[in-house]
Amino acid sequence: MLLAASAFAVACGGKAAPEEPAPEPTPAPAPPPVSTPTDDSAERDRLERERMAREAAERDRAVSADLAAMINFDYDQAVVRPADQATLDRKAAILVANPSVKLRIAGHADERGSDEYNLALGNRRAAAAKRYLEGKGVEASRLEVISYGEERPLNPGSDESAYAQNRRDEFEVTAGGDKLSAPQ
Repeated sequence: MLLAASAFAVACGGKAAPEEPAPEPTPAPAPPPVSTPTDDSAERDRLERERMAREAAERDRAVSADLAAMINFDYDQAVVRPADQATLDRKAAILVANPSVKLRIAGHADERGSDEYNLALGNRRAAAAKRYLEGKGVEASRLEVISYGEERPLNPGSDESAYAQNRRDEFEVTAGGDKLSAPQ
């Protein structure tokens, strides 16, 4: 048999056929990435936490702004104006919701009148805001009153517009303002 194979090889041209390389396997295409429900829910949870943190920060800024909002008074008056009652109502709600918060109420006057008169007027204005807040359920011990009279004008001008801005009460958180809760 060996002889027959040799004779066949000689008859075919004497050369053995070259060996062909084995075909390379083509890799199967990778399946498209599939989001698992766990991946989607984790991303949704992360986005929801971020949204809630942004909303909480915005609420904190709004609460702080409400506590700091000034109120104004009419000329030679120490009566809370109806237009400013809503501002004091928001302050009262925040103070009731945050029992550790304390406020300083600073009364101011415009430059007209004597220094002594304006100090007394600023004191009456601060006391009027304090009484209003107490009437809304805020404990008196949490509210401090001070008067600056005409000493700290908001607007240094000497016209009615400047005077109107200077007849005011300012509010400053003196304790408990680091973690404020919005009223419910």
